[in-house]
Amino acid sequence: MKSIKNIITIIGAVTVAGVGVQAISSFTQIPVPKEQVRKQKDPEKAVKDYNVYALAIPENLNFAGEKVPTENPDIKERMDRELLVNTYWQSNGLLLIKRAEKYFPIIEPILKKHGIPDDFKYLAVAESGLTQIVSPAGATGFWQIMKSTANEHGLEVNENVDERYHIQKSTEAACKYLLESKAKFGSWTLAAAAYNAGNYGVTRQQDRQYVHDYYDLLLNSETGRYVFRILALKTVLSDPGNYGFNFTEDDLYQTIKVKEVKVDTAVTDFGRFAKEFDINYKILKIHNPWLREAHLNNKSRKAYQIEIPEKGTYTYKP
Repeated sequence: MKSIKNIITIIGAVTVAGVGVQAISSFTQIPVPKEQVRKQKDPEKAVKDYNVYALAIPENLNFAGEKVPTENPDIKERMDRELLVNTYWQSNGLLLIKRAEKYFPIIEPILKKHGIPDDFKYLAVAESGLTQIVSPAGATGFWQIMKSTANEHGLEVNENVDERYHIQKSTEAACKYLLESKAKFGSWTLAAAAYNAGNYGVTRQQDRQYVHDYYDLLLNSETGRYVFRILALKTVLSDPGNYGFNFTEDDLYQTIKVKEVKVDTAVTDFGRFAKEFDINYKILKIHNPWLREAHLNNKSRKAYQIEIPEKGTYTYKP
């Protein structure tokens, strides 16, 4: 499942940005005390506290329970690069923290149901930043799924409906792909790499180089950075206060409560359909981005579940 370089990897050299940055020559991480996490609300103080530090590589680092050999100098440097990039791209990091609060509760139980390690939720972050993006190659949605892969794994993709935009269903499809890769390679780390390079791409390099472990393979730049990027996101998002991110619970985006409405007929006008539930067309599409047009043909009379937000969540002028 080939993905693009996404928003997590755009800037490889961003370590200093903004006004009032004071660079400190240091080789020791100075973490933010945990009692200060989520309490910093004074912008002036935040600027004065804005320093840049070298970061310690976490001890006993693992992906999905599989050890990362950071004792090897090349592995340590590659991990260090991704940890620095994802720590000091602060605006993006804070957005990811906020979105994770909203979307991880949707993704986590689906991973668990399929026996996929929880670490794979950070793969979705690496792929899309938890946004419904489309790559130049056509990979789509949170999990950046190509149309052919979507069809192979049970997702409907046509002019009316594209279930790659459906968070729950696309997560299910991603789980199926990951389980196939795990069965093939016997390693969750290689399954993650194969999500980026494809099963064939990883196998070809294993055969060419006579090695099988991800950390022993020389891969293209994107796939070579891929697992380390996921690891860096896991490290930062699991303990954001330790990496200088300050916020309160009120700053985080919340999962919106919805009810599901079954539709097994054609819908000629989703604008009118939305009004029947006291919402507008925009809100309907925000919660159902997999509905790609303002109508639904549904000649097969397939049953779809359309999400309607809890009454009173939004206010708007009819």
